[in-house]
Amino acid sequence: MDYIPVSGKVIDEDDVLWGIESMMDAWFTAGRFSDKFEKELAKYFGSRFSLLVNSGSSANLLAFYALTSPKLGDRAIRPGDEVITVAAGFPTTINPLIQFGCVPVFIDVDIPTYNIKVEDIEKAISPKTKAIMIAHALGNPFNLKVVMEIAKKYNLWIVEDDCDSLGAKYNGKKTGTFGDLATVSFYPAHHITMGEGGAVLINNAELKKITESFRDWGRDCWCATGCDNTCGKRYEWQLGQLPEGYDHKYTYSHIGFNLKVTDMQAAIGLSQLTKADTFVTARKKNHALLSSMFKELEEHFILPEATENSEPSWFGFMLTVRKGSPINRNKLVAYLEQNKIGTRLFFGGNMLRQPAYTHITHRKIDELPNSDIIMNHSFWLGVWPGLNESHYQYILEILKGFMKSNQ
Repeated sequence: MDYIPVSGKVIDEDDVLWGIESMMDAWFTAGRFSDKFEKELAKYFGSRFSLLVNSGSSANLLAFYALTSPKLGDRAIRPGDEVITVAAGFPTTINPLIQFGCVPVFIDVDIPTYNIKVEDIEKAISPKTKAIMIAHALGNPFNLKVVMEIAKKYNLWIVEDDCDSLGAKYNGKKTGTFGDLATVSFYPAHHITMGEGGAVLINNAELKKITESFRDWGRDCWCATGCDNTCGKRYEWQLGQLPEGYDHKYTYSHIGFNLKVTDMQAAIGLSQLTKADTFVTARKKNHALLSSMFKELEEHFILPEATENSEPSWFGFMLTVRKGSPINRNKLVAYLEQNKIGTRLFFGGNMLRQPAYTHITHRKIDELPNSDIIMNHSFWLGVWPGLNESHYQYILEILKGFMKSNQ
């Protein structure tokens, strides 16, 4: 009788009460809950710092722009530099670098891990290459061993888009802690939620200060909201061409943004974080259940596989219709929706086929055949904690009915 959504939030009275408590403070911008959430989130990942922002997309924007800071000297990313990424994924992983004026270099992905083909990375490197910015696909870590080795060899920045992968591990270490910066999303579809929200994870103190500046209007001052004169010499600075003693609180070292959260969002996120491991376990259980149930349909579908040496924190259960199968992906997902079963495609498919990206300046390695296969023949089912075996039995029953009527 009810629609089976492909994703959703799981909230309880504690989440609501924490949000209400923050409202009772009448301190609507970032405050005590934001401070505590940033500390607890960093601890959860095993990262030195985390900075809250208003969305996962903003986290990607912030992480990339931090690497453009003049404070980084020769390593600063400049317009015209190249950034290695993948064609199959979500637009806001690559949008910041395009908007800044960099050249994305697209590499194809592997099927059935749906992550970057690491054997092609070195083919993509040129004297202009400055960074690699890629996501862990649907909660499945990419091959961090190879990626980090290449980054070290060529002195490249690494930005891990961990928005779909909270709690995933590679070689026993949580994703989001390998790169120079990593991003997390707290949109309602993700592992934990604060409504709209996200975070940037950082291990380097210099990068933390730069990232915080870009988040907070680009200011040079590092005072927390509501605080003054943390440095102890607020009226003693002389920076740029400003007069000596110009108020440090209104001195800007970057062309920044305002990407902060409200304290109510942070309070809800802090409560959700206490349940993160429970949610991750449920996602793993549901993914394993679907994998077991779909074994009998491997003649028609390529089933997802974890990257070697990884423990995914699954965001969805990816299916790719095999070549030669009579199943038409578009007709199948339409049929599932008609029967109240939610599905999703793999975000933008091959991004270079999208209207907004057809004329961007870019390079690509080969013709990206797997990205096209994903665009035309793949979709995913939900594994969020609100689903259970009864939902999956119904999904399998409906899917078999479709196949029977289309043979």
